[in-house]
Amino acid sequence: MSGPPLPRGARSSAGKSRGPGLMPCLLLRKGEVCLPGPEGPVSVRAPGGRAFDPFDVVDRLAESYSIVYVVDLDGIERGDPQLDYLQEIAREVSLWVDGGVRTAEQAIDILITGARRAVLSSAYLRGPRQLKRAWRLSEELVIEMEIDPTGHLVLADSTWGTADPIEFADMVRAAGPGHMIVSPREADPDWNLVARIAAGGPTWVNGSFNPRDVGMLPTAHAAGGIFHIDEILRHWDEQPLPTGTGPSISARDDEN
Repeated sequence: MSGPPLPRGARSSAGKSRGPGLMPCLLLRKGEVCLPGPEGPVSVRAPGGRAFDPFDVVDRLAESYSIVYVVDLDGIERGDPQLDYLQEIAREVSLWVDGGVRTAEQAIDILITGARRAVLSSAYLRGPRQLKRAWRLSEELVIEMEIDPTGHLVLADSTWGTADPIEFADMVRAAGPGHMIVSPREADPDWNLVARIAAGGPTWVNGSFNPRDVGMLPTAHAAGGIFHIDEILRHWDEQPLPTGTGPSISARDDEN
């Protein structure tokens, strides 16, 4: 099982991904699977009205994807990440987790669950001091740059000193972390911007990225794209399920 249809020949086996890959994004709030909505993430139901079991969803994603990107909405919205859920899910598949990390200690809490990487977002992390502290504690970090429709960064506070994505990426990489995520909101990805950031190190595209844009990833030299699983859930009870959206990002690729 995987996501929407993929161009012929684009799939590669786990651990042998050719070029940019795709990573499914699982949104969780209070143990319920969610999808983006007009007013923010909303709980989603199967066609029969039943709630999706998050562990069933993870098991199905793990059939085709070696890494799942989890957005812990409890952590983001209330500062109370679902650590027990994350610990159980991390036993099944490698995880990148965005739990609304504000401080270095919260990043370590995420990693202790068994997550492969903790995502530190510009919109929540409290400035470069916390970034440097987190890097001293662990190098298993990836930095997300949330970008508003004007092309400026969404920042947790003014101590970052710049809202320019290129300057921010350079500052972050000078502090240590090399892995970046470009997350445009309410606007299509700026692929020129992605290419400029990717020139400095591994860079993924999230936010408004759509699996249909998979062909733009190699053009921008991006490491991969992170996509929402609405199509996967929509076809949940169909047999056969849709084929994949592109090569999965394997745990081996993540070491690069």
